[in-house]
Amino acid sequence: MKKWLPLIVIVVLVFIGYRMVVGFNNTAVKLQENVEEAWGNVETSYQRRNDLIGNLVNTVKGAADFEKSTLTAVVEARAKATSMNIDPSKITPAQLAEFNKVQGGLSGALKSLLVTVERYPDLKANQSFLKLQDELASTENQILTARTRFNEGAKVYNTHIKTFPNTIFAGWFGFEDKPYFSAVEGADKPVEVKF
Repeated sequence: MKKWLPLIVIVVLVFIGYRMVVGFNNTAVKLQENVEEAWGNVETSYQRRNDLIGNLVNTVKGAADFEKSTLTAVVEARAKATSMNIDPSKITPAQLAEFNKVQGGLSGALKSLLVTVERYPDLKANQSFLKLQDELASTENQILTARTRFNEGAKVYNTHIKTFPNTIFAGWFGFEDKPYFSAVEGADKPVEVKF
């Protein structure tokens, strides 16, 4: 029995090592899929907002003799926002920052539009406009929720791949940390609207 003991110990150690590596990899893959799903939800929320903005602009345009520059800014910001695509499996901090910047520009233009609309009492009473305004407010809340869930998923994933000994396995299998959403530059200041 003593001659088999070293072989049994080696087999047990190899089995434990195998289970650790497989366990790490499977958990990392699941967590990475959760982050990618959360990113898809972020994009879906932003797409919903982009779709609503087209309707809002057309409603405002039809109901008011409106400042052309404000509408143009919203339309241009929307075009920039819809033209940017990111592969969630290869998302980098720079890509996320650029995405955040473009979406922040759209948010600012949209806020300017909604504040400027206050000058048009007929438009404020228009049921279609009020419905769109409610939908946009709801969509902004969905965007906030989606971004928060993305950050939560990224945190769980990043924690998993950065803890020891998982950090070793992450290097072997090519798992890299995911960036977080942060506020766009200037988000702490109110939107300035000039009439």
